[in-house]
Amino acid sequence: MLYVPSCNPRYLEKARILPADSVILDLGDPILVAAKEISRKHVVDAVKQGGYGAREVVIRVNDLDSPWGHDDIQAVAKLGADAILFSNVESKDDVVTALDALDRAGGKDTPVMVMIESPLAVLHAEEIASASERIACMIMATSDLISQMHACSTKDRFPLMTSLSLVILAARAYNRGVVDGINSHLKNMEAFEYACRLGRDMGFDGKSLVHPLQLAYANDAFRPKPSEVNTAREIISALSAANAAGRGTVVLNDRLVEHHHIEAAKRLLTLSEMITKLEDAHG
Repeated sequence: MLYVPSCNPRYLEKARILPADSVILDLGDPILVAAKEISRKHVVDAVKQGGYGAREVVIRVNDLDSPWGHDDIQAVAKLGADAILFSNVESKDDVVTALDALDRAGGKDTPVMVMIESPLAVLHAEEIASASERIACMIMATSDLISQMHACSTKDRFPLMTSLSLVILAARAYNRGVVDGINSHLKNMEAFEYACRLGRDMGFDGKSLVHPLQLAYANDAFRPKPSEVNTAREIISALSAANAAGRGTVVLNDRLVEHHHIEAAKRLLTLSEMITKLEDAHG
């Protein structure tokens, strides 16, 4: 998921050709106060123009208690974006308030995403995840979270591990998507790649990022490898054969395979197929 600053139409145009699965057209904190209103117009024009292909188009609006939040929602609610992203969500009440504002602006059927960026939000992650079926995804804002925790940014991400795990658990408990936060050190690709692979192994669906140079690393980390795809197919085939023979488990490559492994294997194959379709659509 690539954040695209809306202050410059050139960024919005370039996002149409980048190999991102999702683009977040950003009206939020990165936009200077003096550019808030013109940035809103840029986003409206860009979404109406289209051209983002199979990429998911998400619009991040300003906080509702800011001078721009409600005007943002009025402007974008009916554009047909795939989702509206709300920042600083810390409770179920925040989700209800955001949905109410979106509904009143005409976006009643539009999915929402929520940013988890504070200690309180992490502690209320289950409450937030359960607030509405319209929550498509929970997105970590790890840079903000580190600052509010008074923690240090380390390569092993140790200060964040508890928070990341709590949000993943909440998302999975309520069948929400969950995406890892950004890495703000733009030229440290070693740390970024490590963060991508750690996030993948923890169970995140993907990585949010702020620079196109990071896309290749995120795509490589989260795409199932050919060997993983082959193993998934072997798992499905082997356990199906075992079930047909009256056995509930099977040993494959020295690994005990049970029913829950079938579900994981099917999910991996679906993910691989979706990525291939997206790449074909991107050209």
